[in-house]
Amino acid sequence: MSLYIFLLLTLLTSIAFQLGRMRALRIAARSGGLRKLHSLPRHYGSYMALRFAVPAFILAGLTALFADNIAMHFVWNSLPEQLRILPEEQAKLLRQVIIHTSVNPSAPGSNASAIVQAGWQLKQLTVFTLRLGWAGSLLIGTLSAGLFLKKIDSTLPARLAMEKFMRGILAACTGIVIFTTFAIIASVAMETFRFFQFVSPVEFFFGHTWSPQTAMHAGQVGASGHFGALPVIGGTLMITLTAMLIAVPTGLLTAIYFSEYASSRRRQVLKPILETLAGIPTVVYGFFAVFAVGPFIGRLGLLLDVETSTESALAAGVVIGIMIIPYISSLSDDAIHAVPKRLREGSRGLGATRSETILHIVLPAAMPGIIGSLLLALSRAAGETMIVVMAAGMAGNFSFNPLKSATTVTVQMVNLVGGAGTFNTPSTLAAFALGLLLFLFTLTVNIIALHIVRRYHARYQEGM
Repeated sequence: MSLYIFLLLTLLTSIAFQLGRMRALRIAARSGGLRKLHSLPRHYGSYMALRFAVPAFILAGLTALFADNIAMHFVWNSLPEQLRILPEEQAKLLRQVIIHTSVNPSAPGSNASAIVQAGWQLKQLTVFTLRLGWAGSLLIGTLSAGLFLKKIDSTLPARLAMEKFMRGILAACTGIVIFTTFAIIASVAMETFRFFQFVSPVEFFFGHTWSPQTAMHAGQVGASGHFGALPVIGGTLMITLTAMLIAVPTGLLTAIYFSEYASSRRRQVLKPILETLAGIPTVVYGFFAVFAVGPFIGRLGLLLDVETSTESALAAGVVIGIMIIPYISSLSDDAIHAVPKRLREGSRGLGATRSETILHIVLPAAMPGIIGSLLLALSRAAGETMIVVMAAGMAGNFSFNPLKSATTVTVQMVNLVGGAGTFNTPSTLAAFALGLLLFLFTLTVNIIALHIVRRYHARYQEGM
């Protein structure tokens, strides 16, 4: 039903646009042409469509969001008092039962229970609230558009009103993004502060043992295990570094080949093939790591007489590195390809070879785009979870040997909060501390990358 209302409102919005445009054209015909109008006819039509759509869609959206809650409020107040005074958990369960009963209700008889009657009432009130809200949205949208239609004349600044509305939309979107960012940071920081009330920050940042399921010491209250984050941090850095050591040179050299050496036809064929790697699900990469890369590393260790584990950070890092190659090669290729051709020709005209031109002219000019691709690949590698679980395991070992099992921050976050109903124990709150740690790591990397970009940009501008 909501889909039909959406389609109806969309149709009426287009009708409002046409009415506003036709009204402006009639006024222009009577007053001596379009030049007599303050704005173009499409501006009047667009603003009239907005006058209908904005209030209508807002009220329809609020109705769809809160109709169930409004209906439940009235139904709950109509229940017998002994049901309304139940404890919180039992009241929550009762609400769920009423909602389940209201899915396919039948008309209750005179001897029906209060819950069956409540389910029937909930269904009827929900439908009534939705219809009332949708009728109101049609009415308020029509009234708003009708009042504006009467105001349309040759002096009405519809174009300025449209521009003001668009500036408001852009400012609102920017505000939402900024508010969301600060809200995420604040929520994670607050939960991290709660975690540090149970576990010492010194233990978290400098502890060598990560085992949230074992007791720290006998008789301890509040904490449920060892929360030394160094094994998790070390595993994250080791797997991410391994992936970047594989992906950065491979992806960057591939991008240079595509942009500077490959023919246009070969580039059009090979680049899409390489970019298909980015579309492969991570679970497929995980199976590839388990059944191909891991056994290969094990056999290689036997040949070299080196002790290896069935799950290793090296296997996870290699597969993640293969996975993020398209992020570096594709974006770096676009950045290199965008460097003006006159810079290459000027360098070659001064006697530089092609490789010298690439190294000293093209790459510095494309460095901001290249660093952007590296940051994206780094974030993708540091945030990968499935491949690490399948290829490296979940054990937090304080070791920098890539042939042993390891774990990462994201894996432990999923492990800690998986199935948790409440977040009031150290083992669940530790996930927020790990999240804040990962955020600080990425923030530091971004600050360093921004400094490098500015330095190369300044050097490039001086060279120009």
